[in-house]
Amino acid sequence: MKKMIAGLVCASLVAAWAGSAAGADANNGEVLARHWCASCHVVSADQQRGSTSAAPFSEIAKKPGLDAAKLALFLLLPHPRMPDMNLSRAEAADLAAYIETQGK
Repeated sequence: MKKMIAGLVCASLVAAWAGSAAGADANNGEVLARHWCASCHVVSADQQRGSTSAAPFSEIAKKPGLDAAKLALFLLLPHPRMPDMNLSRAEAADLAAYIETQGK
């Protein structure tokens, strides 16, 4: 029962993010990526290298089933290997929109 409730909550959050991600600013996301993410991830085609332990944004963007809404939600949750970026919802949506552009 707990797993079912947790699944429903996650599905609801992802659905809510779908609306906000649609109006996201990928250009602002690029600024955020270069500030917060470039020391570990390759965030753009013009970046020469990142950490070998962090996937490039182009690889992340191509993961099956991953979309900007799910990615924005992921960015807001704490992760032990990532710094606490303390992003707002809009910033998370912007960053996710930018990452999504890197898969094209």
